[in-house]
Amino acid sequence: MINKKNPDIEVGRNSSLYFAIGLILMLLVTRGLLEYKTYDKSATDIGFVSMDELEEEDIPIVDIQAPPPPPPPAAVTEDLVVVEDLEEVQETIIESTEINQEDAIEERIVNADEINVEEVEEDIVVPFAVIEKVPIFPGCKGATNAELKSCFQAKIQEHVMKNFRYPERAQEMAIGGKVFVLFAIDKDGNITDIKSRGPDKILEQESERIISLLPKMIPGKQRGKPVKVPYSIPIYFKLLESL
Repeated sequence: MINKKNPDIEVGRNSSLYFAIGLILMLLVTRGLLEYKTYDKSATDIGFVSMDELEEEDIPIVDIQAPPPPPPPAAVTEDLVVVEDLEEVQETIIESTEINQEDAIEERIVNADEINVEEVEEDIVVPFAVIEKVPIFPGCKGATNAELKSCFQAKIQEHVMKNFRYPERAQEMAIGGKVFVLFAIDKDGNITDIKSRGPDKILEQESERIISLLPKMIPGKQRGKPVKVPYSIPIYFKLLESL
């Protein structure tokens, strides 16, 4: 018996695809049937619009007679009377105050006694490192400028240690660091121009307070004359670590 089926063709190979397509088509048809709506045509009444004839209303015509505008005012004519001058007015001649080349300039001889010369003392500033004679701290003695300079620096350090006080607010906030203080000893020996720069305003104020307590000194001299001498010093604020 001869087999008439082609062994290379499988009928059920795409059966699942065909089944899915058929299922989708059925769902679409079912949805269309569910959403389809019909209306009862007998219940619909198409009426007609009936408009009565509009009555024309007669608007009365009113004749408004406006009064004519008033006539323009008559022009006022004045008689001009010419009055003769009774008094003669004397004109004042204003002469020019400008000087030309023909005018001579009066020569004036100025005596030397008439010239007042005011002497202005200059505030000379000489750095501490190059001044001929350094300012003398009270209690310092020395024969040379180097000895006086060494004593001055030692006394400054001693003064800072003696008057040093760590601010309580800085301790509570754990603020510390180095503050550079700049001041000057003027030609009268007074401490002036105190300025500071540090990590916090509290430490700067304390450093300036310490320097403001410095005593009056013997001013530095340059060429035998007292001069202003600037000086700077660092002040350290360091918190001790608790054990």
